[in-house]
Amino acid sequence: MKRCFWVDEKSEIYVKYHDEEWGVPKYDDKELFELLILESFQAGLSWITVLKKREAFRKAFDNFDVNKVASYNESKIYELLENKDIIRSKGKINSAINNAKIFLDIQKEYGSFSKYIWGFTDNKIIKRSNDVLPVSTPLSDMISKDLKKRGMKYVGTVIIYSYLQAIGIVNDHDKDCFCC
Repeated sequence: MKRCFWVDEKSEIYVKYHDEEWGVPKYDDKELFELLILESFQAGLSWITVLKKREAFRKAFDNFDVNKVASYNESKIYELLENKDIIRSKGKINSAINNAKIFLDIQKEYGSFSKYIWGFTDNKIIKRSNDVLPVSTPLSDMISKDLKKRGMKYVGTVIIYSYLQAIGIVNDHDKDCFCC
């Protein structure tokens, strides 16, 4: 089976992520929140590092229950900073809590985060039209700017573009990939 060029065929977790999850449209707010948080923790690191720690993140972050994450206190932050199984960055942990609160605000404003994020494309999937794989686009610039204006952190345009790929708003599978 032909896959996208970036997939390490020797990594079972990477192959599974590519084949079953990356680029598949997601509309469930729980999934959207999980991937938003994971993408922010990936900043400056490789995605495979995050994938390998994903189950530990789920456990540490209460299965990405946005209400619970939004209510984390100093004691929970300390617990997370001591957890060797996740990425222990105080800035990223604090941003996850901050972003959870803003995620909840967006849900209240739009009815769901899904309606908010998919509204940027009128619920359409953007398919790459050439062989160039960008790291950001005017769409990711616009969403990043809006999220930052709302107060979110670790949501730069490159992170947001990666997020859009992960949640299926952008289909960037290679033309000869079996997922295309």
